[in-house]
Amino acid sequence: MIGVRTGLLALCLTAPLLLAASPALPPVPPSAPPPAPPPAPPPGASPAGPVGTAHRRPADAGTRGPAARPGALDGQWQLSALRVPEAWRLSTGEGVLVAVLDTGVNGRHPDLTGTVVRGPDLTGVDHEPGRWGHHGTAMASLIAGHGHGTPERAWQRGRVESTSTGDPRAAVAGPVGVVGVAPSARVLSVRVTLENGDPLRTEGHPGNPGALAAGIRYAADRGADVISMSLSGGDGSWEGSAAEEEAVQYAISRGAVLVASSGNDGETTNRRNFPAAYPGVIAVGAVDRRLSVAPFSNRQDYVSVVAPGTGIVTADGRESYVVGDGTSSASALVAGIAALVRGLRPDLSPYQVRTAIERGAWRRPGGGHSRSYGHGIADALRALREAERMAGPARVLPPPAGGSGREPAERPLSRLPVIAALLVLSVVMAARVLTRKSHFP
Repeated sequence: MIGVRTGLLALCLTAPLLLAASPALPPVPPSAPPPAPPPAPPPGASPAGPVGTAHRRPADAGTRGPAARPGALDGQWQLSALRVPEAWRLSTGEGVLVAVLDTGVNGRHPDLTGTVVRGPDLTGVDHEPGRWGHHGTAMASLIAGHGHGTPERAWQRGRVESTSTGDPRAAVAGPVGVVGVAPSARVLSVRVTLENGDPLRTEGHPGNPGALAAGIRYAADRGADVISMSLSGGDGSWEGSAAEEEAVQYAISRGAVLVASSGNDGETTNRRNFPAAYPGVIAVGAVDRRLSVAPFSNRQDYVSVVAPGTGIVTADGRESYVVGDGTSSASALVAGIAALVRGLRPDLSPYQVRTAIERGAWRRPGGGHSRSYGHGIADALRALREAERMAGPARVLPPPAGGSGREPAERPLSRLPVIAALLVLSVVMAARVLTRKSHFP
């Protein structure tokens, strides 16, 4: 009988140890199949992008004209249309970095002083003063302009008094300049294209065919929370490239929200426009003051939302002001809304930020989506409300070096709690075996 007791005791004490030493079971594979690899580059394209001129065009629908220096929020109808002053009660984009991939940004403009971090020029061409930074400065002002002209910045004064009066537009007299959607955000300027009027365009300068893909990766590696791409037309815009699509997915895996203009071919060819058509990018169309889709705005199934895009006053690279039309402006405004969401909920993933913006849109078309309006007209306040209600994990973890950019697989559950419970049970059983009296002589 002593041998039986000894065997039972050994079994009770070694079972937990055997369980701990056994190999871990692999995690259950996800129910959805992994995403398909990006398509191969089109014939005649290099791995870095399409052959030929590398320069996308800034997404302007027409010639921009000079504008008088605006009073803060005066004539900037896009802010009220998007309910931006009301949204400032919840977020102004504090702590958010927005990369503007464009023609360059003039950080000396009085509405952008102290806001701009200058990144690289990836175009592969030299530029002369006065031939760069106009379109990029305009887009940066719509995203993060802070106005000027008083001890308090325009948006700060409006925000403070809106809290006490209930009317966000009650105290905007005095300060002047362009006020962006996210005036507390910072701007990272990355030059990836030339101005529409740059003589080098007419000379057919080849430039750098991989500028946009390199710019996206640069911005992601520098911690950009939002990447704004107000680009349309030009070589590469209608075909896309594997290198650019891979860069987009890489940036998303690093937690960046990507926003791009849907295109300005609505009245003519209405072609698919890249980078807006890449999966995961928030593609933005334009509406006019009547909130009808602008004739030039592309109508495509990839359109996420629409925003104001006609008669938009912006800063200019010459430290002055211009007014113009285009999905460029609409895209920059939604990039500002993404910055507001990120300022309020930095823990949300790029997909969740996009979902908040799309769910927060109003004048939603029948069926929830249309090629003209996307999910509807963007609304900054409603997007923040949607973000407030979201629960969820933090941003997607960055992939390992040379990785695919996919989210890491789930780890198997830890066995420690199970092992501890079995060990306690084993001790109890062993004690009972040792103290039990035998019924045999």
